[in-house]
Amino acid sequence: MDLYEYQGRALFARHDVPVLDGGVATTVDEAVGIAERLNGRVVVKAQVKVGGRGKAGGVKLADTVEEARARATDILGMDIKGHTVKKVMMTVTADIDSEYYFSFLLDRANRTFLCIASTEGGVEIEQVAETAPDKVLKLPIDAIAGVDEKVAGEIVDRAGFPADLKDQLVSMFVKLWETFVSEDATLVEVNPLVRTPAGKALALDAKVTLDDNADFRHPDRAELADAGTQDPLELKAKEADLNYVKLDGQVGIIGNGAGLVMSTLDVVAYAGERHGNVKPANFLDIGGGASAAVMAAGLEVVLSDPDVRSVFVNVFGGITACDEVANGIVGALQMLAERGENVNKPLVVRLDGNNAELGRSILNEADHPLVTQVDTMDGAADKAAELAGKGA
Repeated sequence: MDLYEYQGRALFARHDVPVLDGGVATTVDEAVGIAERLNGRVVVKAQVKVGGRGKAGGVKLADTVEEARARATDILGMDIKGHTVKKVMMTVTADIDSEYYFSFLLDRANRTFLCIASTEGGVEIEQVAETAPDKVLKLPIDAIAGVDEKVAGEIVDRAGFPADLKDQLVSMFVKLWETFVSEDATLVEVNPLVRTPAGKALALDAKVTLDDNADFRHPDRAELADAGTQDPLELKAKEADLNYVKLDGQVGIIGNGAGLVMSTLDVVAYAGERHGNVKPANFLDIGGGASAAVMAAGLEVVLSDPDVRSVFVNVFGGITACDEVANGIVGALQMLAERGENVNKPLVVRLDGNNAELGRSILNEADHPLVTQVDTMDGAADKAAELAGKGA
């Protein structure tokens, strides 16, 4: 889960990382109240989960309370790359002498944690890496040893940060590592990390991504989620503990196991080129031990997508028994019909592996007019794409 800047700033403050005083507002009046508390001169920053807000006019300086009112009026409700600004963060201003970049992140490719630091901050780190790679330090972090004062001091020295800031930066980096670990984050980024003319180090920005897999350790995280920015189908799937991602396509996909589902997306995309260029509408992995109830929940989510014209259920039975899947399909269709919902999207089902014959028999006996069984994965993908193409 990506946090808004004001949420990341609050996490930093909780762990004693030096940040600027401020607040968040959802209305102009609230923004004015914060500006008054901060004595008028403030920075008004749009809260959106997308980059480039400064260039889009989403970050403005106000010298007085009335200017803060005007800037908040301008920014609230504006569109930044398809994201509507519903909140603004107001902070006191800070004079800046130098800007730096700093982050801890999960390095998935190398299966480790990574520190990236640069004395060239205030711009995208990718741009710095391209134009001045010698200015970017990439230091793997041992997951067991972590970051203590010794490691933090090494980061300061190797990145080339000013020697007179070392004590402050060492303290900040240790606290950022504490934030990263204790909050179960996959990214903690400060850009810019600034030096003021008075020689003080401050985190002027806060970009944080939290690991959703660790939500069970953080019951307070529910309040961080912004339902308004999440796809309603993804929310519905999350409530049912389904691994679902909405895509821009017309063929609904349900499978068991991430590898099988990814392969299914590929074969459907390939088949779709022959049938009006239709594409997969979602990723949905019902897992390795899915029951009939899980299958029914997944089918309900996929059929609720107005973009879906056909559904491809691709299951290779292992821990998941094909008869359970078949019962889930029959039960879901019956449940939706009893609710009075108009289910008219065709389902193409391919069952193989554990109890496949029994699963096929269950579907044959049910003889639902919307269900077509196909023996092979490629054949089923082609049929699902064909049906979606005809439904255009």
